[in-house]
Amino acid sequence: MSAAWRPLPEALPPEVRHFVEQLRLLKDRTGLSLIALGKETAYSKSSWQRYLNAQQPPPRQAVAALCKVAGEDGERFCARWEVAVRAWPRGGAGGTEPAPGVVLSKAAKTSRAGKAGKTSRAGKTGKSAPPAWSRGPRRPSRARSAWTWRSTAAVTTLLVLAALFEGLLRFLMR
Repeated sequence: MSAAWRPLPEALPPEVRHFVEQLRLLKDRTGLSLIALGKETAYSKSSWQRYLNAQQPPPRQAVAALCKVAGEDGERFCARWEVAVRAWPRGGAGGTEPAPGVVLSKAAKTSRAGKAGKTSRAGKTGKSAPPAWSRGPRRPSRARSAWTWRSTAAVTTLLVLAALFEGLLRFLMR
């Protein structure tokens, strides 16, 4: 492992420690700096620092992107990712809930549901609400979508009018 890596926290679960060590080795094999890795994978240098220092679990897509850059089997690493994410401590408390923003595959959710049984999220109706980390990305509001559409239409209209005006001027200048 690179001498530049910070030591991993002692309280880290072994699955997480092994996964992060493997990611570090994979990153070192690429020979890329964190900045160059960020450019190759579309994940920032600071994100890779958090992932490779076990401060935050990486998204599955980041692991797949690193594997692609390193020429490694992405399926194998994504399977390791699922094991590590299930064991990743939440908020440093050592819990088994995945960190916010991490979306598990259907198989991992099924496995977690079988182990958990009834959850403490159950309300008066007895139904449990889905945890925040499994809800996926939020969609933009309708107002923002409409604003984006209108601004795109306005810019397109201006460009078309400018092109027509330029064509008219060229025609008149002949």
